[in-house]
Amino acid sequence: MSNGIVTTIGQRCKRCYSCIRECPARAIKVMNGQAVVMEERCISCGHCVKVCSQNAKKIKSDIEKVLSEIIPTGNAVAVLAPSFAASFPDNYSKVVTGLKKIGFSSVTEAAFGADLTAPLYEKYLESNEENVIISSPCPAVYNLIEKYYEQIVPNLARIVSPMIAMGRYIKKYFNPDSKVVFIGPCVAKKSEYADDEVADAIDAVLTFKELKEIFSKLNLNLDDLNDSPVDAPNAYMGKSFPLTGGLIKTANIPGDILQKEIIVVEGKNRVVEIMDEISNGNLNSKFVDILFCEGCISGPAIDSDLNFYSRREKVIGYINDNLTALDKNVWRSNLFNSRELNLTRNFNSRTQRRPMPSEEEINLILSRTNKYEESDELNCGSCGYPTCREYAVAIAKDLAEDEMCLPYLIDKLESAYQELKETQDQLHSAEKLASIGQLAAGVAHEINNPLGSIMLYASLLKKNAERYNHPEQTREDLNLIMDEANRCKGIVANLLNFARQGKLNIASIDIHELILSTLKEIKLNEEFSSINYSVSKLDEPLILEADPDQIKQVLLNLLINGSEAVESSSQKEIDVILTHDKNDLFVEISDSGCGIPDENLNKIFTPFFTTKKMGKGTGLGLAITYGIIKMHKGDIKVKSAIGKGTSFIIKLPLAQKANYGILN
Repeated sequence: MSNGIVTTIGQRCKRCYSCIRECPARAIKVMNGQAVVMEERCISCGHCVKVCSQNAKKIKSDIEKVLSEIIPTGNAVAVLAPSFAASFPDNYSKVVTGLKKIGFSSVTEAAFGADLTAPLYEKYLESNEENVIISSPCPAVYNLIEKYYEQIVPNLARIVSPMIAMGRYIKKYFNPDSKVVFIGPCVAKKSEYADDEVADAIDAVLTFKELKEIFSKLNLNLDDLNDSPVDAPNAYMGKSFPLTGGLIKTANIPGDILQKEIIVVEGKNRVVEIMDEISNGNLNSKFVDILFCEGCISGPAIDSDLNFYSRREKVIGYINDNLTALDKNVWRSNLFNSRELNLTRNFNSRTQRRPMPSEEEINLILSRTNKYEESDELNCGSCGYPTCREYAVAIAKDLAEDEMCLPYLIDKLESAYQELKETQDQLHSAEKLASIGQLAAGVAHEINNPLGSIMLYASLLKKNAERYNHPEQTREDLNLIMDEANRCKGIVANLLNFARQGKLNIASIDIHELILSTLKEIKLNEEFSSINYSVSKLDEPLILEADPDQIKQVLLNLLINGSEAVESSSQKEIDVILTHDKNDLFVEISDSGCGIPDENLNKIFTPFFTTKKMGKGTGLGLAITYGIIKMHKGDIKVKSAIGKGTSFIIKLPLAQKANYGILN
């Protein structure tokens, strides 16, 4: 997996694709069914963590670093985000005490960092008249711009976030050896403090959820502690930073929305929309204040059961409680004394955009997932992408897999189920054939002996009847006995052929010549003289490795059946069509006969099933045919329409192994 800020816990991922649907950076790739976060594309916004119902997303933790490396130094300073009141709604006044209990020497407000940076925005606006200025305190926002909107990187205000401002302030005016830990609701802050541009300010970042884990790990119950205020320097309007428009209020920027000079944007979807507008040059506003979440009070790690409005109310209550106690003269003095603090930074393009695939590539991928027409594109969103086309683009960019498409998977499942059913039916038929074959072999052996005696004595009686001039009726009766005995002999021969088990006698066969020679024999039967037989010819002779006698038996059975089927038809035609591909030969034998009823199609290869008149058939011909084809590792299928005719399609592999399997 990845070593980034957000990673996937593989065994928990259940292919719901909610994270893909919510990721604004398309930074999640499905690999072998797992939604893997790509570190280089991730903007660390944490939205995938919020929407994952299986808790399959993991945020990189600084808990061990804080407890084992930072706190033991004795110089650990906590920088607390003002939204902590929303995460600890019932006891936020005790959080400072709790932090000192676990070893922090001082607990300060990140909001004072907001007070430090806010005036710079006012100056920025005064000095820049040409471009739209984009606020830069939110790392998820500038991560998105640096990676996917490189053309508007220059629009970012080159001002550090309140967190970085506070970190630099502490290390400059408290103690240069201080170890500063930011605590807040934001996952992206974990990527910000490791940024080379500002790596001098913060030593670790804890989310509110991680802080609660520490309290739990150390058996610290906040309700048992006393209230404590944060340590100086105290903040003024910077406390409103986590609320929508908080930067505007802190910087005292006039925000008349009707003048179209100031735009405040919050929420993932609106952020992407506004960036598209700025990139396309469609925005005439002077300043855009952007928060990736709906205010920091809705950060992915806020860890609060309160709804948006209740969280907002808690933060406003915290602000009101503390503003009245603030000494503004001391506050102004702190700001003045920090006038030489470096509060600037640079932003750089780290583009992760991948080339757009061609229309041909997109259409090829769509067709690969059974989308050939625009009407096939359901745009159901089950894959995590809003449209089938965007999904195809993601596949082309190596960000998605074919198997993410639910309709495609359902089609594959139905196809696999049908194949499984056909295989089960074939196996069932093979088992029945094997059982019947064993029975037939025994029956044939037992019948042959008495049948031989019947034929012998019937022959002797016939000769005596002719010698002594017995009545004509007697001779006709003896002829009938001989004919019926011969018919029994044929049935026994078929039974033995059906029950035959062993290796095939493989030889090279010119399939076209074999078909012609078989038809020549059939045409000798006067009953079939009025039938028109046609055989397609291949461009070049096709040599098949098979048992000539067995394949001829198959051809005889099918051609005789077809010939008998057209006896009562006005149009008497039998067509034999030969085709092949790289692996298989296909022989299609079609007749213009009466056709086979649907209810009989599944029975025709069953031994002893026949629709012919009594004495016309044994019901073993097609069963024997099926067995021979299966012994050759081939397949046989039938299609028929009442009144139009029947077609049998034989498939035989061209490259046969020396040792054939046995139908059992």
